Amino acid sequence: MQDLSTFWDITVEVWTKGVFGIDIGHILTAVGIFLGFIVIRGIFSRLVINRLKAIASRTKNSVDDHALEALEGPIRMVPIALGVFLSLDYLGLTGEAANLGSNLVRSLIAYTLFYAVYKLIDPLDFLLHRFTTVLTSIMVDWIIKALKICVVLLGIASILELWGINVGAIIAGLGLFGVAVALGAQDLFKNLIAGILIIAEKRFSRGDWVSIEGVVEGTVEDIGFRSTRIRRFDKAPVYVPNAKLADNAVINFSKMTNRRIYWNIGLEYDTTSAQLRQIVKEIKEHLYSNPEFETDDARATTLVNIDSFNSSSIDIMIYCFTKTTNWGTWMNIKENFALTLKEIVENNGTGFAFPTSTLHVASLPEAPAQIGNIPGLTPETPLNKG
Repeated sequence: MQDLSTFWDITVEVWTKGVFGIDIGHILTAVGIFLGFIVIRGIFSRLVINRLKAIASRTKNSVDDHALEALEGPIRMVPIALGVFLSLDYLGLTGEAANLGSNLVRSLIAYTLFYAVYKLIDPLDFLLHRFTTVLTSIMVDWIIKALKICVVLLGIASILELWGINVGAIIAGLGLFGVAVALGAQDLFKNLIAGILIIAEKRFSRGDWVSIEGVVEGTVEDIGFRSTRIRRFDKAPVYVPNAKLADNAVINFSKMTNRRIYWNIGLEYDTTSAQLRQIVKEIKEHLYSNPEFETDDARATTLVNIDSFNSSSIDIMIYCFTKTTNWGTWMNIKENFALTLKEIVENNGTGFAFPTSTLHVASLPEAPAQIGNIPGLTPETPLNKG
């Protein structure tokens, strides 16, 4: 019985002194308080968010709606911070444990505040996209990314300071290391500056069809801090360093105002002058009467002229532009125009030329003399014409 009595005394001692001198009953109660706040977190966030939504619905602008949507996550953190605070307060910690508990609560509050600021940057993205005349969408994305990085760094620094860690000393200690990294990361900074220049000059934006001679041709998907992702027409992505895009000539096909058709068609030399004039006239009439072609000289040049006398053809140059820049639509217009050209040429009684050679023979030797030179044949030998 003494052994059982001793065991019971030890159990009571452990229960009373618990961990760090705190009664285990108090610890379990504190854990229960914290778990209770975890349970009511969903109800709390719904009540607060619904109340804020009711207030936001009275306004005409949509900025507060986006801000409220972004704040749902930080609002759900409030019961956690409050639960930790009340649990530690119930325990009545003293000394070093009290300092640790205080730092923990302060860290949770700082995290919640910086988390809220971080999420509020997303509605700022929505707001900045309204100023597309001043800021491009890529520039807005860069601003948002830079702001988020700054908020994250400030949040980490603030929490470290709460725990007594001198962030300034760490930064100073990393100074020499930073210089070494900077020397080894010259290409990174070069690409970063090149990316800023690309955005500032508005060379291209997301979705543009670009061609960099000797590098890649395709559609721009994203312009990052170091490289730009371009999707080739075979659907393979290519990651091009921004410096290469800044140093090389970039053709932006998406910025075309019109698409060009530039042909030289060759007609037979048997074509008369009257036929040539009529063909040129009908081609011009077709171009100027077709609404798919741009015939305003201030916007595009339209030329149809007899250009040259080639070795086996009389060439007519056709130089015109379509109003559309869509590649598929342009191909259909070009196909229909080619069929119309063939009809115009054929209706005027001539045809397209192809490479030919004419052999002029001054005289031929007499047949008997030729036959007599062939062994086994005489002038009287019959020839098989089949």
